Amino acid sequence: MSLYATQDAWDELRSADSIIFDCDGVMVDVSESYDRAIDLSVRNMLERHAGIRDPPPITHEIIEGFKATGGFNDEVDLAYAAILTAAAADLTGEGRNGMFDKVIRNADRTGISSVEGYLEKIADLGPLREKLSYPDEQSPLRSTFDQLFYGKDLYRKVTGKKSEFTGRGLIENDRVILDGDLISYLRYRFGECMGIVTGRGLQSIRHPLGAMFDEFDVEHSFFLEDEPRSLAKPNPEALLRCMSGMNSTHCIYVGDSYEDLLMARDTSVSGSLATFCGVTGTSRDPGAKLDLFRGGGASIVIDSITSLPQVLNQARGGTPD
Repeated sequence: MSLYATQDAWDELRSADSIIFDCDGVMVDVSESYDRAIDLSVRNMLERHAGIRDPPPITHEIIEGFKATGGFNDEVDLAYAAILTAAAADLTGEGRNGMFDKVIRNADRTGISSVEGYLEKIADLGPLREKLSYPDEQSPLRSTFDQLFYGKDLYRKVTGKKSEFTGRGLIENDRVILDGDLISYLRYRFGECMGIVTGRGLQSIRHPLGAMFDEFDVEHSFFLEDEPRSLAKPNPEALLRCMSGMNSTHCIYVGDSYEDLLMARDTSVSGSLATFCGVTGTSRDPGAKLDLFRGGGASIVIDSITSLPQVLNQARGGTPD
């Protein structure tokens, strides 16, 4: 077990009365599902709407670079930012890698607003932005992303629409990390005070988790894809409401992104204590993710949620040697 903990972490873990999870990168490894959907959607949009033929792939390094800014918990937002960045590189003739580096360095927790604001000084992306009409729900980017991710059957179930793609949905590539043994332990430790606050929609998390999904307090959980954009991470409101619904005064929030850390931190500032537990194991560069979390003041960082029983048992026994 790989573990980082501050001196105060063990007392915090002992006093927590609930545990709340993010989904992607925490309960589910999405490197071959959501990450692939980002890449394929970006390339599809660049070819169809920017006239860029055979664009290079969106790498895991680019994805994690945007996520580290604290403003891209929504994968479609990230895809949109990547489209604008790649198009700006093409219009200006600047190297693609250099353009992505500059945009990511100038992005922040305001997400796509920060990217649009930076790029409008560099290139005329107005025609492309008009074609994409994002974040409007009728955006061709949103539609393409969802069709690729869900597959035709689940896409029809979620949206009531027919998919133009007939292939298998990338959601089928989700690798579930959560298991029955961990659920049983968490039930023993927290009772019914087990929630979810995730950027996914309800149907898209129920699908991979199956019966384990119903072990959580679904009524008080938040599936932010189904909610107004104003509630998107790192806004702490969803976490605050989830805690309130479970009558929790101190939660452990388990997440894998900087947005998750910011949300937990802002929840504590708002008056309800949230101890952030960072997860690094699904990252392509766990060391960099650990440094990111430590720099943000994380109390505890683990490699996988499968380490939670050991960590929580250690906390009950006191600070380890």
